[in-house]
Amino acid sequence: MIRVLLWLLGGALLGGIVHLATVLLLPRMATQDAYSRLSPLARVNAISPIPAPTPENAAMPFMDPAFAMSVCRYDLSDGPLKFSVPVSLAYTSVSFYTRSEVAYYAINDRAAGRRVIELDLMTTEQRNDLPENDEITAADRLIVESPTNTGLSVIKTLAPEPSMLAMARNALAAAQCRPQ
Repeated sequence: MIRVLLWLLGGALLGGIVHLATVLLLPRMATQDAYSRLSPLARVNAISPIPAPTPENAAMPFMDPAFAMSVCRYDLSDGPLKFSVPVSLAYTSVSFYTRSEVAYYAINDRAAGRRVIELDLMTTEQRNDLPENDEITAADRLIVESPTNTGLSVIKTLAPEPSMLAMARNALAAAQCRPQ
């Protein structure tokens, strides 16, 4: 009886180790991650619209057709970037992801409190190189520090009704992601 319990305990322990190793390693081994899927559609350091999802074809899985979406595939090795995203009537959000899909910052129109979400994206080294200016406060300039040089910025705008989707896409068309 004890031998059977030891075999069961050993099998459960081995199964747990295999399960944990699989869960931790599979995302690193995946070839069709978000960055790879969006690379052919998105230019570097520029806003690129993502086509609306259809039942047969979608750039990313589980895309909501009520949202218009654009992406900026950024590379900070040449310097910081300036983001400017006009706020739509319903809802607008900007979120930042590293190359390995780790979300590190997000802001929406309600948190920004303005008609345009403006922020500077840079690495920690680039932020340390900024000159100190006592007249510019943290409220005047929103700086987002990227943990990596490359990544994705996803901009989403809600169209509460299908007839408003064109208006949401127009708001995204005015968004900018450009070197400073």
